[in-house]
Amino acid sequence: QVQLVESGGGLVEFGGSLRLSCTASISIVAFKAVAWYRQAPGKEREWVARITAGGSTDYSNSVNGRFTMSRNIAQNTVYLQMNNLKPEDSAVYYCHAAQGSVVHRGQGTQVTVSA
Repeated sequence: QVQLVESGGGLVEFGGSLRLSCTASISIVAFKAVAWYRQAPGKEREWVARITAGGSTDYSNSVNGRFTMSRNIAQNTVYLQMNNLKPEDSAVYYCHAAQGSVVHRGQGTQVTVSA
């Protein structure tokens, strides 16, 4: 069973930065894409960013220009560098990895941005 483990969340002040990691139990080249989603209390889970197998990245309008996805294939890890954080970025951040028709999901990591 494929496992995804997120880490790097925490409490940060307005305007601060965090880097989230998502480490897979298999090589990330097996995934056609890896994405970050987030879910705030009382809200639906929303897509944040994605990196494809070819290394292309896409971002939601709300984070474009502030967040950057990258990966380290040798370490089976994708990253989400989050800069200029705002209170509205507070949420549990989840890693999703698409492998064929299956989507694997991690348990999430909490990000809290204080005003």
